[in-house]
Amino acid sequence: MAATTPAAAPAPERKRRNAYHHGNLRQALVDQAVRTIRADGVEALTLRDVGAHLRVSRTALYRHFADKQALLVAVATEGFRTFRKELADAWDGAGRGREGFLAQGRAYIRFATENPSHYRVMFGGYVAKGDCGAELAAESEAGFRVLVDALVELQHAGLVRRDPPLELAVFVWGAVHGAAMLAIGGQVVRPDGASAAAAAYTAERVWDAVKAPAR
Repeated sequence: MAATTPAAAPAPERKRRNAYHHGNLRQALVDQAVRTIRADGVEALTLRDVGAHLRVSRTALYRHFADKQALLVAVATEGFRTFRKELADAWDGAGRGREGFLAQGRAYIRFATENPSHYRVMFGGYVAKGDCGAELAAESEAGFRVLVDALVELQHAGLVRRDPPLELAVFVWGAVHGAAMLAIGGQVVRPDGASAAAAAYTAERVWDAVKAPAR
């Protein structure tokens, strides 16, 4: 009986360029959304265009995000997670106290200017509160809590005025947020290298407003 030659194993299918595994497609979609927002604004973002840029099928696209709102929630959640960490790291890294407070203010404005797409989605009213989901709600609350906890600690040390902590935190947040929005909106044009100095100035003036009165 003549020997038969085993059939050659089929060659592995070559991956399409820009194809993604399930493990990183979701993040790739978020990253592309951030790029689109930065270039063209939130209003220009569509789920279909994000998928087209990455050359992924509709099936793969909708497996991760049902609609534009879901994608924006993911962008905002990622933003708040990074934002919270940077504020906490600034507070601890500067040794807490007055210097920690000033470092938080600088970190806040730096985050906004370095991540304008995330910041606009986080605070621009693009994500409806009722549709934000538990993860985004938790990250948003945690970011605010970093500031509140810092202010409470400063009050206990006698460094900050004894106003209700939540009201004090809203004032601080509003003042620094306003400066951040002016910066990323281009209303304040500064030469290279001046942004850090402007952020430091803002933080110092906010500190002057909340520090404990001299006895």
